[in-house]
Amino acid sequence: MTDNSNEDPVLAGYRRSIDNIDAALIHMLAERFRITQAVGAYKATAALPPADPDREKRQVARLRKLAEEAHLDPEFSEKFLRFIIDEVIRHHERARNGS
Repeated sequence: MTDNSNEDPVLAGYRRSIDNIDAALIHMLAERFRITQAVGAYKATAALPPADPDREKRQVARLRKLAEEAHLDPEFSEKFLRFIIDEVIRHHERARNGS
């Protein structure tokens, strides 16, 4: 870590807030993936497909709407969600294959 003692205090405050938010995002993603891994294990034992395109479509629409309400670019939110969904499906496929 670098010494930021000469840093602008306003900028330092913003950066502390960003750092806290980033930490919360990491913890939330970790929890989300713990749950989706359990879903993947369940799907594997129940012989369900790794992907659920209808649910994915509903989730994308729901989160795009939430993004718009939060004044966040819905295109960005969809790209972010798609990245997560693709990773979850990859985990589900591994669970199905016993990896």
